[in-house]
Amino acid sequence: MNFFKRAWLNIWAKKGRSILLILVSSAILMFVLAGLLIRSAAVKATETAKNDAGATMTLSANRQAAFKKMSQSSSSSSSKTSRPKLTLTPVKLSDATKIAKLSNIKNYNVTSSTSANAKSYDTVSTTTGMGGNSGGPGGMKSSTSSGDTQIDGVTATSLTTTFSDSQSKITKGRGITASDKNTNNVVIEKELASQNNLTVGDTMTFKETSGDKATVKVKIVGIYKASSTSSASAGPMSTDPSNTIYASYTLANTIKGSKYAGTADSVTFNVTNPAKVSATKKAGNKLISSKYSLSTDDASYQSVKASMDNVEGFANKIVWLVAIAGTIILALIVILMIRERRFEIGVLLSLGEARWKIVAQFFTEMLMVIVVAIAIAGAGGKFVGNQLGSQLVSQSTTTQTTTSTTSGQPGGSGQPGGTKGGSGGPGNMQATSTKTKDPNLEIAVSAVDLAELGGFGLAITFLSIMIASGGILRLEPKKVLIS
Repeated sequence: MNFFKRAWLNIWAKKGRSILLILVSSAILMFVLAGLLIRSAAVKATETAKNDAGATMTLSANRQAAFKKMSQSSSSSSSKTSRPKLTLTPVKLSDATKIAKLSNIKNYNVTSSTSANAKSYDTVSTTTGMGGNSGGPGGMKSSTSSGDTQIDGVTATSLTTTFSDSQSKITKGRGITASDKNTNNVVIEKELASQNNLTVGDTMTFKETSGDKATVKVKIVGIYKASSTSSASAGPMSTDPSNTIYASYTLANTIKGSKYAGTADSVTFNVTNPAKVSATKKAGNKLISSKYSLSTDDASYQSVKASMDNVEGFANKIVWLVAIAGTIILALIVILMIRERRFEIGVLLSLGEARWKIVAQFFTEMLMVIVVAIAIAGAGGKFVGNQLGSQLVSQSTTTQTTTSTTSGQPGGSGQPGGTKGGSGGPGNMQATSTKTKDPNLEIAVSAVDLAELGGFGLAITFLSIMIASGGILRLEPKKVLIS
């Protein structure tokens, strides 16, 4: 009788022991599979984060170089009455185009901000805590040199942070697109439109704050609703956020003056693969002069990646700890099983059966058990993986905090300019926050996961049989039968 047949008969005859082995093996493999699923899901979530979280590079004037030049001018100047001014070089769009051609750049958004004074409409007034109003009839208006209407020139509103993060939303019409270049199309805030009975298709006029103070007539192509927290970021001397108008950057440059044609306050590039943002920045720096600087922002990606790395690391520990513990547990069970079958082993040895065939019989019995256990673990592993995964992600994301910074970027005409589509008024410091999306683990059992589980199952079975079979190789048939 060959050892395959003996293994099957033994499994069938001792159903209780076989069921116990199947349950124990299923529990071990179920947790091994859960660890494998969480690990693979964490890797996929990290890959997805490259697109969802994203990363950006911003090309702007090099403030450090400008300060250094101002200091040198101050030290070399013999006049004590004249104070040197900080001069920031506007970004040339021709330089931005060179960076946009890099392989890891998805698209880019040009930002050019300025201000103007209302002419055919009334700005929205904001009551301050000091009892005064700013920016509207009956209130204390902003200085005419700075303007009461903020104009944020962009390539497209969809590429700005406020719109891409759904802080602001288009409610009527459409947003600014690349096709609005060299046009007078604008998008205004809902409160400003409501106060002046304006809608999509209407026109409005405002006056330039410098030069000949010419009037500019614009056409409304869309109305947006600003976030409820926009007013919280406005300073006491700033205009209401509802007075922010979005237009093409070409219109903002036209209002600034002819010398700003073909320039921008800053250019923000969306990076395709955040993992390569450092290499992309290095390549970009080779294409620009020292008058400009490239800054990167991949905080969202790094936050999600850190969370997923923690989850993946914990999943690896689960796999190896359960595999090692499972090997020990199965080895102890097989040792006890072999002790009960000493007489059977002695008879087989006395009949001339090779020792390796006896070991192979035990391995075949456990292999039959493992096959059934893998099927059970495959059905229950996804449920266990989902439960463990949600707990791991919850614990990991609580350690990630949302960072908030206050920043202001001077515009090309000396006016505060919005950064990446933000709305900054005169004298206003814009509060921005790094928004991260909670990573989700998509647990799914694939053929690769089952194959990997099968490999772990075979390894655990082989090691446990080898550990337990050490005594079989030392048994002598005569002593076994006599005892």
